[in-house]
Formats: sequence, C-alpha cells, structure tokens
Amino acid sequence: MKVLIVNGPNLNLIGQREEEIYGNHSFDSYYADLKSKKNVELDYFQSNIEGEIINQLQSSSHDGIIINAGGYTHTSVAIRDCIKAISVPTVEVHISNVTERELFRHTSLISPVVVGCIFGFGLDSYALGVDYITNYLKRS
Repeated sequence: MKVLIVNGPNLNLIGQREEEIYGNHSFDSYYADLKSKKNVELDYFQSNIEGEIINQLQSSSHDGIIINAGGYTHTSVAIRDCIKAISVPTVEVHISNVTERELFRHTSLISPVVVGCIFGFGLDSYALGVDYITNYLKRS
C-alpha cells in the first residue's frame, strides 16, 4: 500500500514559524519518524506553488493521499476540483485546530471532496491520517 503526503505553502517552515501553533520540530524529522513507525510505503511532496501541487496529485500512482493544503485549503477551487477529479481516496489534515483560529480558516473548499478530515492534533494529525487512509483502503 502506497500513501502520498502532500503539504502546501509555508509548511516547509514547520518548526521555524509560529511554534505555538506548529511546534518546534521540522516536518522532515517528523516524516522520517513516521515512515519508520508505519507499515505502509510513504512518499512526501511539498510545494508553495498551487500548480505543482495539482500536477503531483494528478500524476500520483499512490493508493491514498493525505493533504495539508495550508492556505490553499480556504482559497483553491483548482486543488478542490483536482481532488474531486482523481480517483485516489484523499484525507485532509491540519496541524492546528482550524476552528479555533481566524474565521477565514473555518471554511475548507477541500473538505467536501475528501473521505475525511483530521485537524488539531499537531503533527500527529498526519499519523492519524495514515491510520485512517490505510483502514479505509483495506475496507474498499
């Protein structure tokens, strides 16, 4: 089973920015730890560019996708339409509890087209996403 994790804009700065929200560990170190703990083939892609994220989603040969689209969650009709168009089950994750943050973060354009949403558990949101998508794929 192959799962792709996709991170959107500014998530390359995890561990360096707004530590009170995102913590002080880099995503790269978290990802290495996650890969060692999960019995699934994980790949990772991050981009600050909307079109690159869409190209990655469209060309994916993975069984499932976990996406944290960052700020594009609230603005990108294009990423939403891409997720809806591909046949790969996708889970939306966020590190922070977006409902406790600014009002504009309460609306996700992506949520209606994914199989589930996980947010507010820090970096562990990704581990929960991996667990959910692997269970979802086993049931399908």
